[in-house]
Amino acid sequence: MSSRPFVVCHMVSSVDGKIDGEWFSSPEIREPLAESNVIRADYACKATLYGATTMAQTYAEGWVSELPVTDRHYSREDYIASSDVDSYFVAIDPKGEIAYDGKYIEKRGRAKVHVIEVLLESVSDDYIAYLRGKDISYIFAGRDQLDPMLVMHKLNELLHIDRLMICGGGIVDYTFLQAGLIDELSLVIVPLTDGGVNVATVFDQSPFVSVGAPIAFKLLEAKTLPGDGVWLRYHPKNII
Repeated sequence: MSSRPFVVCHMVSSVDGKIDGEWFSSPEIREPLAESNVIRADYACKATLYGATTMAQTYAEGWVSELPVTDRHYSREDYIASSDVDSYFVAIDPKGEIAYDGKYIEKRGRAKVHVIEVLLESVSDDYIAYLRGKDISYIFAGRDQLDPMLVMHKLNELLHIDRLMICGGGIVDYTFLQAGLIDELSLVIVPLTDGGVNVATVFDQSPFVSVGAPIAFKLLEAKTLPGDGVWLRYHPKNII
């Protein structure tokens, strides 16, 4: 199970490491954010992976409010829908909670992408029926706890994804970092803070994963950006 994509975690943060908050609506973010979008495109990744909250609140249709009731038991086998595009949004959605219009997302000025849901085998049959009713692809990556390496292996083997970008939130970022599956951290720091508390940061420890040793990084590049931003590239030292 060694085959996996090259994985870059690309994030935009305030100077105090926050990835959300009032600072994100400030005009001072415009220039460094534009540069971040160029950097993001230059990595030429075939897929972008998000946590459930980021996907639901930013690209999908929020949280599913009512599921179809089914008496059918679905085998926990991966399902890959037919597609007329070769790029993907991957949603880490262990419990099966995200709502969608269909198997494609085309929003926020971005090209159309094919949705891949990552589920646990403990997800309800009702949610699987919901996904099948919309012809949305899904893969299973663990029975009761997410197996990050299995996620990467299946994305590579089933969809031939050789370059993947992780873009938050903080818990999903740290889940894959802690598993040794991030090859590069690309961090754009903007000259803003709002002093927010209880806000997601670039890396947040999951309450469902045991705390491990601190993870060290090797600096690859530091570059100033227009608008007083900074771009840092790091190589995590725990890569497997």
